[in-house]
Parts: sequence; C-alpha cells; structure tokens
Amino acid sequence: MNKSRKLLICKILLALLGLLTIILALKYLPLMLELTVSLDKFRNYIISLGSFGSVVLIFFQILQTIIAPIPGEVIQVAGGYIYGVTFGVIYSTAGLLLGAIIAFYFTRLIGAHFIEKLMNRKNCQWMIDIMDSKKFSIILFIVFLVPGLPKDFLIYVAGLTPIKPLRFFGILLISRFPWLLASVSIGSNLHYGNYMSTIIISLIAIASFILGILYKDKLISKFSYSKNDKESYKID
Repeated sequence: MNKSRKLLICKILLALLGLLTIILALKYLPLMLELTVSLDKFRNYIISLGSFGSVVLIFFQILQTIIAPIPGEVIQVAGGYIYGVTFGVIYSTAGLLLGAIIAFYFTRLIGAHFIEKLMNRKNCQWMIDIMDSKKFSIILFIVFLVPGLPKDFLIYVAGLTPIKPLRFFGILLISRFPWLLASVSIGSNLHYGNYMSTIIISLIAIASFILGILYKDKLISKFSYSKNDKESYKID
C-alpha cells in the first residue's frame, strides 16, 4: 500500500471518528455538563456504571480535551476518588492523550483550514506569533504547564506547525502531568479523609492558577513576538 493511499485511509478514519465524536457530543453535551458541574453527581454516575465506569471516565476526559467547556478538574478529581492515585492517573492520562491525538491529527490531516479561520480573530494573534517563534517547543511547555493559560485549543494549533508528533505529545504529557497528578491526588485524599493534604494541594493549585492569570501575558510576550517587531500581545 503506497503512502498516499495510507494517508487517505487515515483521513477517512479520522473524519469518521471526528463525526462520531461530534454526534455524541451534541447529543450528550447537556448531560455531560450537568454531571461535570458537580463532583458528587459525576462521581456517583461513574460508580453507578460499575466496571464500565473507567471506560466512561476516559471517554469524558477525551471529550474534555476536545471540547473545552467540560471541566477537566472534576473528571480527574473524581478519577482519584473512585480509582485511587495510580489508576486515576492512568485513566486520566489515557483520556488526555487520546483526546490530544484526535485534536492534533484532525488539524494536521483535515481541519487546517477551519483552525486557520478561527485564528484570524484578533485575540488569537498571540497563537500566530508563537507558531512563528523558534522557541515554539519551550512556549508550548510553558502554556501547558502554567495554570490559567488556554491549553486545549493550542493542541489544534500545534497541528498547523511542523512539530513532530512524538515531540509534541511528550511536551504535552510532561507539562500537564504535575497538575493532573495534583487533581487526582485531591480526589484520592478526599476518599481517604486526608483533608490536610487536600487543603495543601488545593492551596498550591489555587495560588499557581492566580499567578498564571496575573503573569500570563509576560510569560508569553517574553518568548512570543512578531518577526518585524517585538510587540507583545495580551491573551484574551
């Protein structure tokens, strides 16, 4: 089988997967939002599914990566509460990685024009700048690591760049892992009644989030600027 035929098959499979995801999202998004707004509701829902709950948890994490409005922290905290730290991290990481693969290759194979049209908006100028930066990998790591910075759409953006997939997914996993672990640990500590650990981790996460919001523009403008000048852009 030649390379062009393999690429065509990959595009068809990805298009079908994307279509299935869109259909499921449109059908169940109101329910998913209702469940994930409340940690108790979501936890009870996953527990009610028995052994199938882990699959649904991964599916929710996939959708959260693809569709930003779903709060990922609720999914990860619930995963830690139900399955403990080890399996909570495994399931959350699997969902994050699968969702990122779908988003990344959607752009790279069939969705580039759509993403480029979205990026023509003024508040996406900073993303265009970091794509042109020679330090793109470093900027990706910072954006994924620092709480308060927009992350999920940047996965689609990365698909427009020549970055190697394995390099991108490595950066994504390494930078997102500390906060994913923190969320899962909070859920596990709640389950076992380790409230002091929960409070400490939560305070660190909140402080990091606030610092990320306050200094996000400085962090991005430090590495991101236009080729003709060094004008920084605010992230809206």
